[in-house]
Amino acid sequence: MAVRTLLFYFKIYLKITSQYFKVKMQYRADFIISSIGMLVTNLVGILPLWIIFNSVSSLEGFTYYEILFIYSFSLIALSPLQLFFDNIWNLWTHLIDGTFIKYYLKPINVMFYYMSEVFDIKGLSQLAFGAAGLIYASVQLGLSWNLVSIVLLLIALLGSSLIMVSLMIMAAATGFWITNPFHVIAFVFRFREIVKYPVTIFNNFFKFLFTFILPIGFVAFYPSQLFLKSFTDADLLAYCSPLVGVLLFSLAYLAWNKAIKSYSGTGS
Repeated sequence: MAVRTLLFYFKIYLKITSQYFKVKMQYRADFIISSIGMLVTNLVGILPLWIIFNSVSSLEGFTYYEILFIYSFSLIALSPLQLFFDNIWNLWTHLIDGTFIKYYLKPINVMFYYMSEVFDIKGLSQLAFGAAGLIYASVQLGLSWNLVSIVLLLIALLGSSLIMVSLMIMAAATGFWITNPFHVIAFVFRFREIVKYPVTIFNNFFKFLFTFILPIGFVAFYPSQLFLKSFTDADLLAYCSPLVGVLLFSLAYLAWNKAIKSYSGTGS
């Protein structure tokens, strides 16, 4: 039954996404320009690292290529948010003008229906940039990869991706009570800049905050340690991203379902 349900939703997603692609390909210049813009944004993000490491040889014990590895890991982990959940940014307009009510009228999951309407193609350029950076940093660091480490990398990335996705969903869910969640979403989205750097560069208060309260340290820093160190030398927290991701997504899904039950349209 579970497999049949997954196949059912997969087929629907392909149909919805194919229609979205047809619409977007009518504006190819917009796609090209936005993809270039995404690449430039990620390149500019590396610039502070280059400036810092022109003055120092290490940052809290991390070399330039180790920081680049963490940075690239974060870009890959954040790509699903960009690709599959970008419609989060449009939620406030649907809530204000009352059009969100249409998502209740189909016999499918509301979150799936809403999020599947937008596939942000330019996120593919972020994914490619992150993968290229990860490979380049790995080569410079002399990291060796085998089937076990690659599978572990994919599992870690999946868990890491769920963390930021979950935080954004919970931020969006506030809109069902405060009507316009744009500023809450924008505030949470800013944390994507913090996840690109080691948690250890912060003081003890923020280390605790970003580990146990707002666990963005598990998006890139902690799981990266599995590959920057040997599996036996890595801290226990390095193995926790999948668990944290699943738990946080479960909370986000519960929050979303509770929130949509409180929605009654514009009332007009």
